[in-house]
Amino acid sequence: MTKKKGKIKRNRKYRGRQRNTPSIYFLLWAVFSALSLFMVLFFGITQRVVMTQTYKNEAARDLAEKGRKIQTTILETPPESFDGNRSALLRYLSVNYDVDVYILDETGAVLFPQEPHFNHEETQGREPFDFSGAIVVLKEELAKTEANIPALYEGDGEYCYGEKISLYEHSEVYLYITKSINLVEAVSEQMNLRIWLLAVFMFLLSFAVSSAVSGWLTRPLAEMTKKARQLASGDFDVDFHGTDYGLEMVELADTLNHARDELSKTDRMQKELIANVSHDFKTPLTMIKAYASMIQEISGDNPEKRNRHAQVIVDEADRLASLVTDVLDLSKLSSGIDTLKWTRIDMSAYLTEILGRFDYLKETQGYKLAAEIEEELYTRADELKIGQALYNLIGNAVNYTGEDKTVFVRLKKCSDTEFYFAVTDTGNGIKKEELAEIWERYYRSSETHKRPVKGTGLGLSIVKKVLEKHGFKFGVTSEEGKGSTFYVYFPINT
Repeated sequence: MTKKKGKIKRNRKYRGRQRNTPSIYFLLWAVFSALSLFMVLFFGITQRVVMTQTYKNEAARDLAEKGRKIQTTILETPPESFDGNRSALLRYLSVNYDVDVYILDETGAVLFPQEPHFNHEETQGREPFDFSGAIVVLKEELAKTEANIPALYEGDGEYCYGEKISLYEHSEVYLYITKSINLVEAVSEQMNLRIWLLAVFMFLLSFAVSSAVSGWLTRPLAEMTKKARQLASGDFDVDFHGTDYGLEMVELADTLNHARDELSKTDRMQKELIANVSHDFKTPLTMIKAYASMIQEISGDNPEKRNRHAQVIVDEADRLASLVTDVLDLSKLSSGIDTLKWTRIDMSAYLTEILGRFDYLKETQGYKLAAEIEEELYTRADELKIGQALYNLIGNAVNYTGEDKTVFVRLKKCSDTEFYFAVTDTGNGIKKEELAEIWERYYRSSETHKRPVKGTGLGLSIVKKVLEKHGFKFGVTSEEGKGSTFYVYFPINT
């Protein structure tokens, strides 16, 4: 009772988790949307960083190249048209190269360019700009570089190029060139805005696309779920093929159709078994009741008739007990609650003993059991269950053998590690399409035979369960019109 309550509690807990579990449609939509958004953001941020750095690197390279050209123009070959007017030359170079060009002294004072007619030898000149802080930074950057190598660095909103040059004989001044990077930063800001707008657009687009794709992918699952409910309600005509997307869905539909066919076959065989077993139970019960009434009303005072009628009751009771035993044995074997008791068995002597149980058929009905049994063949197995399996196989052969009423039984060594048991009948054989079904628990052959060994049709199913539990190899070969051979391979125990 405690186990049952625990199971019920676990089932309720599981159903509670099921109600809180999102659908596959929602999961697919969420994954697709999140992946799309992540890719857009990752691409946009990466491009922003890369492109900004690329613009800055290109601006620095361009400034360095222009700085070398300006330095060459100032020191080596200044154009004759400027006639020594350095301020005009620097203004021209600034416009031509789109940079700001200055010549500074040691303190950061601007020597050039100056207003027209400025005389650099006079000390009263006005300084239009204050480069005292810039010259300090320039000297520090030049100190970090090797000799005769200009400094190139990023300042406050601009790239700076500087170098010490010899413009006069006895003093050195500094060439200082700057290039604003405000345009690069403006482009980066615009790109950042566009990236965010693109991210919003892509998210909305991915929302719609992932919703459509998720619905497209989950549609066959929804169809199969609906059809599975039909199958659960007993509709074995349902076909799981429908909206098949991809090989996996086709294989799933094939598997479910196979399961449907097996369930249909099992349901049909189960109904047949119930009908057969019900009939088999009803017949002996009717006989027992009838003969008990005859003893009570007719033969009670006649010892001879009474004993004969009582023997019928005993035989029919034995038949009922056999039916019940077969059903219980199969149930225990299928559920796994029946464990094996392993012992060492002399199969040669044991098979001879089992064959002795069929002597009454030889004496009363003329059956012939031709046996070839090699001596001293031992194996390890559950003696009772193996005996039951062999008895069922021999009984099955007796039931289905031909008009000559002959059954062949062999027990022979086939290698140093194995020996085999085989029983052959001379009946009509088994159809190829039925070979795979004869071991099923609800199978009963459609062949009509006189059955001297009474049974429920569960014998071969019990044989299969017993041999599978032992791990022994077994099978059947058959040819229509020539009979069948059932065989089992046993490992030798020395």
